[in-house]
Amino acid sequence: MSPIPRRSLLKAAAAAGAAAQFSWALGSRNAQAAPRAGTADADPVTLDWLEDGGLGAAPGSTVGVPWPMGTYQEDQAFALTDADGKAVPVQTWPLAYWPDGSLKWTAHAVGSGSGKLTLTAGTPAAPDKKVTVDRSGGTIDVSTGVITVRIGKNGSTIVKSVTRGSTEIARNGRLVLVRQPEIEDEDQGTVRTERFDGAIDSVTVEQDGPVRAVVRVDGKHRKGDRGWLPFSLRLYFYAGADSFRMVHTITYDGTQEPGKAAGDFIRGLGVRFSVPLRDAAYDRHVRIGGEGTGLLREAVQGITGLRRDPGAAVQEAQYAGQKLPDPSTWDQRVTSRLQYIPHWGDYTLSQLSADGFTLRKRTKKGHGWIAAGGGRRASGFGYVGGVSGGLSFGLRDFWEKFPAQLDIRGADTDEATVTLWLWSPEAQPMDLRFYHDGMGQDTYAEQLEGLNITYEDYEPKFGTPYGIARTSELLFWANDATPSPETLAEQVAAVRVLPQLAAPPGQLIKAKVFGPGLYSRPDRSTAAKAKIEDHLDFLFTYYKDQVEMRRWYGYWDYGDFMHTYDTVRHQWRYDVGGYAWDNSELSPDIWLWFAYLRSGRADIFRFAEALTRHTGEVDVYHIGQWAGLGTRHGVQHFGDSAKQQRIANTTYRRFYYFLTADERVGDLMHANVDSDETFLVLDPQRKVRTGPYTPDPHALSIGFGTDWSGLVSAWLTEWERKGPKWEKARARVLSTMETIAAQPNGFVQGSGLYDLATGRFAVADTPVVSVSHLSAVFGLNELCAELIHLVDLPKFKEAYLDYCRYFNATKAEQKARYGSDFGTLLLFQGHSRLDAYAAVQTGDATLAQRAWTKFYGSDGYTESSPWKTEPLSGPATLVAGSEASWVSSNDTALYGLAAIENLSLLGDRMP
Repeated sequence: MSPIPRRSLLKAAAAAGAAAQFSWALGSRNAQAAPRAGTADADPVTLDWLEDGGLGAAPGSTVGVPWPMGTYQEDQAFALTDADGKAVPVQTWPLAYWPDGSLKWTAHAVGSGSGKLTLTAGTPAAPDKKVTVDRSGGTIDVSTGVITVRIGKNGSTIVKSVTRGSTEIARNGRLVLVRQPEIEDEDQGTVRTERFDGAIDSVTVEQDGPVRAVVRVDGKHRKGDRGWLPFSLRLYFYAGADSFRMVHTITYDGTQEPGKAAGDFIRGLGVRFSVPLRDAAYDRHVRIGGEGTGLLREAVQGITGLRRDPGAAVQEAQYAGQKLPDPSTWDQRVTSRLQYIPHWGDYTLSQLSADGFTLRKRTKKGHGWIAAGGGRRASGFGYVGGVSGGLSFGLRDFWEKFPAQLDIRGADTDEATVTLWLWSPEAQPMDLRFYHDGMGQDTYAEQLEGLNITYEDYEPKFGTPYGIARTSELLFWANDATPSPETLAEQVAAVRVLPQLAAPPGQLIKAKVFGPGLYSRPDRSTAAKAKIEDHLDFLFTYYKDQVEMRRWYGYWDYGDFMHTYDTVRHQWRYDVGGYAWDNSELSPDIWLWFAYLRSGRADIFRFAEALTRHTGEVDVYHIGQWAGLGTRHGVQHFGDSAKQQRIANTTYRRFYYFLTADERVGDLMHANVDSDETFLVLDPQRKVRTGPYTPDPHALSIGFGTDWSGLVSAWLTEWERKGPKWEKARARVLSTMETIAAQPNGFVQGSGLYDLATGRFAVADTPVVSVSHLSAVFGLNELCAELIHLVDLPKFKEAYLDYCRYFNATKAEQKARYGSDFGTLLLFQGHSRLDAYAAVQTGDATLAQRAWTKFYGSDGYTESSPWKTEPLSGPATLVAGSEASWVSSNDTALYGLAAIENLSLLGDRMP
């Protein structure tokens, strides 16, 4: 049995009086940390790259590393060495703290490295070429020691210039938006568009070296008096790098109404740079990525394949991107006719689906395009420049988040223009209108009837995209010459899979983060354990394969998967109400991240990363009346009228943030700190309440399960990070824990009346039994395991363990304990992990036995489930592949979490 030890934070003040009388004032420092734990084992930590190849051509990588409580204090410095013992420059900062003030997570940024790296306490090596930031002038100038990037402080030019040495490689970096004000079907209407440019509102230097610098730029796209589509950019720079990374986020704030042709339809969304060109046309080069590391490799003025041969050495040099000898040394039959060889100035690669791209070029505007090739899935990489320097550029997840496009214009002139289109202007306009007209569901009664047939919770005006967001990642290299094919291949690889340094699973388990004891290394030491591990592998592989077979790709869709399968159509129910997109239902995010934490597998990390990028942005509102709420599963990610905390749950973002120190995900978590205020705006129970209820800031009805788990996760994270509102957040964590514990029936009470001013639940006078099968399956168990580990509040622990003990108990046991049973419940297999947790905490062997009984023999997947796929082909399916018609995403998430947690907690007590 794997015990889950608990460190003390708070001395049990409840001992001084009834829990209901125990109060935490907002921001109070009465909650003192217990004495610092003794220094835990501070062995060096071996960091490794998720994939082979190390950093490659990427500018740098940042990794989060956890530490056991008490190991290191806030002022601890860290050093990094490679496999040969050579010092590697590293920049370190704290990500989170334990309640005793010791470091819980630290971030470490590196700008070099290829193999395993060893992290120890010590003095870090300084980089030979430091990142520096100069704020003194009209721009913010960032130098990596190799390139210098001048960032604007106002206006529409985000990046004024990119120079390498004395050579300007790129300039006038800006954001472009093409709006189409009307959309009609087929050949109706007239297509008109208008262009908006990104305009800067604020610029913030978030880090300034010596290894890593980060500059944030916020603004809106503007034309005339109108500003819309807010953007947030982060530019990342690393010491000694010839490149930089851009993380680009837009938040949709336009108007699109179902049934109306007029609206704010995005026709194109992109990032554009100008590239000065100094070389002769035959010494200018274009490179555009195709499939894999494939490239179109051409010169603006090609001298290969001509009727006359300039010489083999000249041709080979041009193909290699090298400077050609003086034309006077060529065969003069070519030299004397150079003026008759076309200059190809414009190139476009369009990826309008996940299954095909086309490439074309032309000499210049006003002249016809010719096909230059095509393929299935382009890498999203390009280059334009010459032997004296040029710009490489790439858009990550290029084909996965179609429709995307790369444009090069004017390569035959003194200044080329490069545009990376996040939404291709050659695609259909971005149509985010709700997909049906309501079908007469005007009243709550009618909407509940609709729910009973399609599982969709519809309400007029609720299916709006206003406030959803999307984040994209781009890379740029300032090259001093046209890169060699080998270097280009490395750049392509960095665009496709951004190198990521990672802490090993053993360190994550040792540090007791993300729910101590809830996950452990995969173990196949017995037949029973091996069989469960096989099942876990099967489920992950199946979902990964289904993403490909079902083409779950696209700008707004990539990262998510479907909820339920239609066995008749041999198709996931993509068009049936609440059975379509999953939107984090029952915490598949936690299942996938736990699967990564215990295994360190790169493929699981990448799958979970895409899910986190999606669910944290697209399934959640970031501005507007529902900011801080997410949307329940449905045909469109924003379509369902159930706007709730459970989908915006910060728990789902914590993993990626702490493992990578990603600032954008950090923004999302901080934005949820005041999400308790959303209960003033929208009552999640409005359609099913039987009595009158008006939201009152001093008496908000909030559930202890799906609601509170989302709120407390945001508060805990802000507290751990010591964010701007950490004292308020800490007070909210403690006061809600205390007042849930003080309820007559604890968690079984179901909900309470919450006071926004004090952050406390009113303690009910009368015990109530109100238990839902959903309460604990949106991260409650994992959060409570963390909180019990962190906070010494015995009454809270007792209340939660009681909930764990009785959910899967018999009705007679429930009634004996609470006076009535819990009614009809579901999801017993998923709740077996609560049995397992309580068994370890209490040492109850009967609970341990019940955990495995419910895991193996209740609902969900069983050992008699097929645990295999069946082949599918035409005419039964659109695309040949396979199906496991017995699989559902709810059961997968619950089985995955129960299997992982039960194995870790009770792996030595299996039947």
